[in-house]
Amino acid sequence: MRKNIKHILLLLSLFLLASCSNSGELASSSKKESISLTVSAAASMQDSLGTIKKKFEEDYPDITLTFNFGSSGALQQQIAQGAPVDLFFSAAQDKLNLLIEDGFIKESDHIDLVKNNLVLITNKKSNTTINSFADLETLDKEKIAIGIPESVPAGNYAKETLQTLHIWEKVQENIIYAKDVRQVLSYVETNNVAAGIVYGTDAKTSDSVKVVEIADESSHSPIVYPVAIIKDSKNYEAAKTFYDYLQTPTSLKVFEEDGFIVN
Repeated sequence: MRKNIKHILLLLSLFLLASCSNSGELASSSKKESISLTVSAAASMQDSLGTIKKKFEEDYPDITLTFNFGSSGALQQQIAQGAPVDLFFSAAQDKLNLLIEDGFIKESDHIDLVKNNLVLITNKKSNTTINSFADLETLDKEKIAIGIPESVPAGNYAKETLQTLHIWEKVQENIIYAKDVRQVLSYVETNNVAAGIVYGTDAKTSDSVKVVEIADESSHSPIVYPVAIIKDSKNYEAAKTFYDYLQTPTSLKVFEEDGFIVN
């Protein structure tokens, strides 16, 4: 009888050990590995991507987004020098094309997602007489802020517009160059310059500035925002998930509400 009891207890203990082991394996297998994606994005995308991040991480709790905002040219250089980036959101096609040509991005892994316009802004409380791009050539010692044309797409579009209007040479001495479009906006908000040239979406984020004129589309290159997956991303599938999410009606609605032009 005692032998039977011992035998039953032994079998029962073995069963319990096996059950605990199996439940542990199931629990560990049910937990998905947390993934962190680094997205290098044009400074003008900051507000929209902040909103989209919240929505995306609610839908995909195992993927965390970290954004690196700056001028598209500076971000392109960082990627070319080996910065660990998973996706690139540029404010200019040429910056992305350089990465495609250098083999950092596959031709099939990018899409032109949204567009923007270029505007001339002034501070709402300033007494400036600037009411148009043409008025910029009447400035004496007052300053105009634009992004550095070589690295900031908005700065390059601004230069193209002023050249088209034949006033670039006349206003060059009045220009202050900024590291990105958000710095231009800040200069105008703090009344440190008489005017600035930014994207329409940037102007929309501030209660301190007013748009005095929208640049004619024909005065500058098309303002297109392409997004791409970096070929050597260590989290390619997760990056593809976010890349696809950016193209959903949920994301496009955010861009549109923020003033971007959705294709």
